[in-house]
Amino acid sequence: MPKVADPAVRIALIEHAARITAEEGRQALTLRRLANEVGASTMAIYTHFGGMDDLRRAVRREGFNRLRIHLAGVGTTGDAVADLMAQGAAYFLNGVTNPNLYRAMFMDHHEPGDDGGEPIGLDTFEMLVDVVNRCIEAGRFDPADPVGLANQIWAMAHGVVTLRLAGMLSDDDSVACLRAGARNLLLAFGDSPAALARSVKRAEDR
Repeated sequence: MPKVADPAVRIALIEHAARITAEEGRQALTLRRLANEVGASTMAIYTHFGGMDDLRRAVRREGFNRLRIHLAGVGTTGDAVADLMAQGAAYFLNGVTNPNLYRAMFMDHHEPGDDGGEPIGLDTFEMLVDVVNRCIEAGRFDPADPVGLANQIWAMAHGVVTLRLAGMLSDDDSVACLRAGARNLLLAFGDSPAALARSVKRAEDR
C-alpha cells in the first residue's frame, strides 16, 4: 500500500522554504538543503510538490491563504470604512505573524507565468477592492476607480509591514503609522473627518 503523504511534513517544507528564501534569497533554496533542514528526503519534496517550481508556488499559496483567513475574519458590517480599517489591521497582523511567508509572497522575485497560469493571491486583493467599492457606493469616498484607490491603500500598508519586518519600525510606531496613513488617504478619498473618526472607533472596538 503506498505511503500517504504527511501534511505536517508538507507544512514544514513550506515554512522552511519560506525562511531560507526570506533570510538568504531565492538562490539559497535548494531541494537538498531543504530536505536536510526538515530531516526529510528529497523524494519527500517530490512527493508533496513535484519539484522546485511547484514548491515556490506552494509557498506563495500558503502565504496568501493565511492572509485570506485573516482578511475573511474581519467580516462585513454596515460601516464599509470601519471594515476597511479592520482589514488594514488584519493585513498588518498577518504580516508580523507570518514574516517569512510574507517576505516570500512579495519579495521572492517571480516572473510572469511562474504561478503556472493561476493568479495566486489575486482574490485577496479583490477583497480590498470590494470594500473600497462599498465605501464609494455608500458615499463615503468620492467617485473613483476602486482598483486605483485599493492600490494606494495596499502600497501604504505593505510599506508599513515591510519596515516593521526590517526592524526599522517598532510595533507601536507601525500601528501609529498605519493609522495615520490610512486617515490621510481616506480623507483624501473624500471621507469627512467626523464620519471617519466614528468608523475608526467602530473598527478599534472590534
